[in-house]
Amino acid sequence: MIHNATIDQQVNHRSIRKFKDQQLTEEQLTTLYTVFQHTATSLFMQNATLLHITDETKRAKIRELCGQKYVGAQGDLFIFVVDLYRNQQIRQQLGKDDGRLHTTDIFFQGLDDTLLAWQNVGNAVESMGLGYVPLGTINDHPLAMLDVLGLPKLTFPALGMQVGVPDQNPQLKPRLPLEFTTFENDYPRDFTVDNLKDYDQVVTTYYDLRDTNKRIDSFTKQITGEKLNTKAIDRDELPELLHKQELCLDWKLN
Repeated sequence: MIHNATIDQQVNHRSIRKFKDQQLTEEQLTTLYTVFQHTATSLFMQNATLLHITDETKRAKIRELCGQKYVGAQGDLFIFVVDLYRNQQIRQQLGKDDGRLHTTDIFFQGLDDTLLAWQNVGNAVESMGLGYVPLGTINDHPLAMLDVLGLPKLTFPALGMQVGVPDQNPQLKPRLPLEFTTFENDYPRDFTVDNLKDYDQVVTTYYDLRDTNKRIDSFTKQITGEKLNTKAIDRDELPELLHKQELCLDWKLN
């Protein structure tokens, strides 16, 4: 395997959930904004927008909806937004109709732009000696979050990121071995769960030794447990939210 500063940083990524009580400098913010700006974009439509949430009331509401005490606490809070509104305004103000802006196809292209930018910014964060944690929980209560953010139609908050100066050094979480996740040409269907026994033991040991969480849990126990069990949750509102935002209107709800 090749080693350099970038690759070593990427393969040693750790989610940071405890930050020192200091904000990013203007230079750091400008750097992250510029990295966001220069991320690859589908069809050069540039369908992504970055929100830096500094209002304390709004941060507190986001923290409550996410259900995680570190969200919007120390450090800086960012929301990465799929943004088709801007291009709608360009078309309308130049005398054109909305065209394909309300289709699932264009939404996914915007989602691609937004998630590429998210990871690009994450890499830049760590390259500056800072840390971050992904915030998928911004859509745990999607309709309520939409109200808090006050976003216009044709936008969607895809993912959040809490960034700051790390105040912890967590262990590296073990990942699935490459033999289960990387293939040449064809996707193999002869999967056998017994082949995960060694990995299960590694994951169990990781949780056993982790300072901040003493649960003993294997990977397969997590997959067969509460995370994927059938239940009704607020995230089931996501299709409704997309249609409320006039996105994916060619995708019919049941």
